[in-house]
Amino acid sequence: MHWTAIRRVSIGGAKNFVRSGAVSFATVLIMTVTLGIIAALIFLSGLLNYTLVTIRNKVDISVYFVTTAASSDILALKHRLEQLPQVASITYTSRDQALADFRARHANDQLTLQALDELGTNPLDASLSIQAKDPSQYSSIANFLSTGPALSASGVSIIDRVNYQQNKTVIDRLSFAMHTVQQVGAAIVLLFALASVTIAFATIRLAIYTSRDEIAVMRLVGASNAYIRGPFIVAGVIAGLIAAAVVLLLLLPASWYVGQMTTDWFGGFNFFTYYVDNLGLIFLILFGSGLVLGGAASFLAIRRYLTV
Repeated sequence: MHWTAIRRVSIGGAKNFVRSGAVSFATVLIMTVTLGIIAALIFLSGLLNYTLVTIRNKVDISVYFVTTAASSDILALKHRLEQLPQVASITYTSRDQALADFRARHANDQLTLQALDELGTNPLDASLSIQAKDPSQYSSIANFLSTGPALSASGVSIIDRVNYQQNKTVIDRLSFAMHTVQQVGAAIVLLFALASVTIAFATIRLAIYTSRDEIAVMRLVGASNAYIRGPFIVAGVIAGLIAAAVVLLLLLPASWYVGQMTTDWFGGFNFFTYYVDNLGLIFLILFGSGLVLGGAASFLAIRRYLTV
């Protein structure tokens, strides 16, 4: 199509959208609901990811060292572990820090503190707290520690114990839960996406049905399929973009209100903060979805009317 034809089709589509009145309003309303569902899925995905990351960050395995282990040997092992591709982070706790933490936890338990003072020495071990990039990778880290025990400069192992076996049940359950949630989440997104497309298609098809006589006349006088289809696609795109703008504006007060009410319920996840931090991505998804949904639904809905 030449520029003049494109201009006419665009103007025609805008006029059709305005002239349709109630039908255009109904189309925008349905597409607003459709895009609202898509927006809800975006927030649900953000909440699930936040929850999974939070749970994953609370799971680790700890390596405890014999009390005679030198700090230099422990730090050397820490450096070796950090080279493993499975390791996300490692936290080193010295014997002195472990003792200080123990005293802080039992600040109100004078009997325990008194017993500790009577020992005259620090009975606590230095440790490394290891977090993997994925829960399924803890097994390989534990195997590394068991098959290649850390040795001191004198060739003696400095590892006292590794608590992987105690945490293995929790780690395995977390790995299974994350995998299941990801699969279920993908299925829900696909289901709602298909439902949204079906609803939008049916609504736009109804709008085109009201213009079936006009389409038939244009076809009879020789108008091309592209020229007939163009204004309806433009009208569908306009409806989709308006619906996206409405949803984007409604999300501002809605996310703020929900965020104020539910942040404590979801372990610190704030819907309003998520909305602000991901505004660009949400904007692109909603307007892209509105553009594609309105244009594609109009393209498909008018096909049956392009034969005389």
